[in-house]
Amino acid sequence: MLDLSQLSKYKENNRIEAKKAQGGLPRSIWETYSAFANTFGGYILLGVVENADKSFSSVPLSSPEKIVSDFWNSVNNHSVVNVNILSDRNVQIVESGGNRIVIIEVPRADRHDKPVYAGSDPFAGSYRRNGEGDYRCTKDEVRAMMRDQADISQDARVMDTMTTNVFDMDTIRRYRQRMDNLRPGHVWSELAVEDFLHRIGAMARDGSGKLRPTAAGLLMFGHEYEIVREFPHYFLDYQEHDRSATEDERWTDRIVSSSGDWSGNICDFYFRVYNRIAQDIKVPFKLNGADRIDDTPLHKALREALANALIHADYYDRRGLVIQKWPDKIRIANPGAFRINVQEALVGGVSDPRNESL
Repeated sequence: MLDLSQLSKYKENNRIEAKKAQGGLPRSIWETYSAFANTFGGYILLGVVENADKSFSSVPLSSPEKIVSDFWNSVNNHSVVNVNILSDRNVQIVESGGNRIVIIEVPRADRHDKPVYAGSDPFAGSYRRNGEGDYRCTKDEVRAMMRDQADISQDARVMDTMTTNVFDMDTIRRYRQRMDNLRPGHVWSELAVEDFLHRIGAMARDGSGKLRPTAAGLLMFGHEYEIVREFPHYFLDYQEHDRSATEDERWTDRIVSSSGDWSGNICDFYFRVYNRIAQDIKVPFKLNGADRIDDTPLHKALREALANALIHADYYDRRGLVIQKWPDKIRIANPGAFRINVQEALVGGVSDPRNESL
């Protein structure tokens, strides 16, 4: 909660918006409500002005109680805003600087409630917070939020018009070999290809009972030119930069899914990129009995980071997945909004995968 005894120390940012509100409930409040709800949440301060030095100070409101009453009437009116995500504790009248002001704490909306929008049109009334401003969401951003509403995993969809011809069989062979090495004698080792793919979720039965690739199977094992039939913006990009390069300079080596000289699927991308990065990780000399241990915590962290980036990406998004490696750092960026609260993610123990099968 904000420390209102020191209101002047705050400034507008991506989590705080001040509105004078001396003429009553501002019409622009719904853009900010939408923006905070669709981004990371934030505080709307009514009866507060921003000074020339960007600091805050309070101003007198004729009737904070009427502003609060008008706010509740409006936030519960579906012609004003599509959903009320607040409870009584989120709206308070408090004293600050000798004046009574209204504080509205807008939480980040659950993905099932997004997009939160003003008016009746999600494409015209959905906003996001960027810095100190509220910006109308693009149609792609709105569609991405709508996709994330579903409880059915994105990658569970059955590709009704596709057959095993979309798969790169060499990728599947390598995957099965790795599985046999990790789990020798596993009961699935002797299964036919389609039966094996069915067991791991890469294929499922369509309405007629015929086995078809799932979206997960297509992404994991498909040829790139087949993947883009379902995911037009699918693009995986790994870039290496040498020691002298700045972040804006051109890469020195690159792996892209669309090059045509390899499968382009996420399974092969994972191992190509992991092996490329891992060869530069220094391994301290350590023995387990007579055997040297070549796996370090950094190797494990790298594997988890790569896997998470690929598993949780929104492959319908226009942005591709980009991994950039410098001698002293690695940057991984995948498409798609964060589906859980950032604080929950930092604490751990909460999971909401976009692609459960992957």
